Amino acid sequence: QVQLVESGGGLVQAGGSLRLSCAASGRTASLYARGWFRQAPGKEREFVGFINWSGGATTYADSVKGRFTISRDNAKNTVYLQMNNLKPEDTAVYYCASGVGGSSRRGYDYWGQGTQVTVSS
Repeated sequence: QVQLVESGGGLVQAGGSLRLSCAASGRTASLYARGWFRQAPGKEREFVGFINWSGGATTYADSVKGRFTISRDNAKNTVYLQMNNLKPEDTAVYYCASGVGGSSRRGYDYWGQGTQVTVSS
């Protein structure tokens, strides 16, 4: 069993930055990929990016490529989502997930409760 807790969301102006954290509990948490997804009001949950278990590989959605960076510290069982040059369209609830990885929600077995990110124009 893996439990995930996101933090770091908030309100920021367009062009600003935020760093989200995803802390995991469970002794096997560091063995799995960790993904970030987001869901805006009235929209489907969409893939943002993921990082493999070792942190050696990352993949991003085209909409965030070059602005968002995912990293992980397995000693702390924590994954980070650094978001720079934020845009109003990045406004959403951001979810962390753990599993085998990939851009599909089906690749993840465990999900956090989400953290709200709001970008004002």
